[in-house]
Amino acid sequence: MIKRTLYFGNPAYLSLKNAQLVVKIPNADGDDTVRTIPIEDIGFVIFDNPQITITHGAMGALVENNTAVVTCDSRHMPAGLLLPSEGNTTQSERYRNQIEASLPLRKQIWQQTIQAKIRNQAAALEKRRGKEFGNMLAWADDVRSGDSENLEARAAVFYWDNLFATEFDKFRRDPDGDMPNSMLNYGYAILRAIIARALVGSGLLPTLGVHHRNRYNAYCLADDIMEPYRPYVDLMVCDILDDIGMPKEMNRDIKARLLTIPTIDVMIDGKRSPLMIAASQTTASLARCYAGEIRKVSYPEM
Repeated sequence: MIKRTLYFGNPAYLSLKNAQLVVKIPNADGDDTVRTIPIEDIGFVIFDNPQITITHGAMGALVENNTAVVTCDSRHMPAGLLLPSEGNTTQSERYRNQIEASLPLRKQIWQQTIQAKIRNQAAALEKRRGKEFGNMLAWADDVRSGDSENLEARAAVFYWDNLFATEFDKFRRDPDGDMPNSMLNYGYAILRAIIARALVGSGLLPTLGVHHRNRYNAYCLADDIMEPYRPYVDLMVCDILDDIGMPKEMNRDIKARLLTIPTIDVMIDGKRSPLMIAASQTTASLARCYAGEIRKVSYPEM
């Protein structure tokens, strides 16, 4: 089932009662607005206000339900992610398979990942520019084991030069840059939480990546597996720009649209599915690859 995404941008008090998340929002007249939401219906919670209080019982129930809890910093950008430490009944076995995965297997998985990413980038460009980009498709076909020739980087340069061609003479993707980089950052942070939550649900360790190896990154595998999903966020940002033009800063309306990323329809294994569900299919197939049951990771096709 599709889980709900809850965003808290105002002061609130959250507690637990009868397996329900109780949300109390203070009003100026002194009366609290109270709502209750079944814990089992919640997939993601975003805290974006320093005056939010949550009881230990509520936090524990959310984590036990495999809810991804995201906290934002003073710039209102996602800065932290809380996930359960146990998300699958055969977790220790799956951890062992993941840890013992051979280098050739990891390189093959990364090859498939980059091929899927470049093909989805090519599809995104086609949607935006109204024509096929054969060079991108050729690069995807040429990706070798481990992407030894770094075709991901070559494709990225071409992709960013063309995706926002009508808005910029030459767009530069920079996490610290001006708009629309902030929108991309926010969308990717939501996407990262979706993938990390799916990985935990599949009994995998989000820290141990197939390609990313940053010693300071607790979500290397999530950063690996989210790559083919990024173009869906990119297209959503393009749609926002088409609707409202180039904003000066992030606002509530932009965040509200980006928070619908889990429910975007994608095609995976020949069937239409919400992105949140597709992410679980991807991570489940990855677990089976680690176990030696299959050889191909299921990624969405744009």
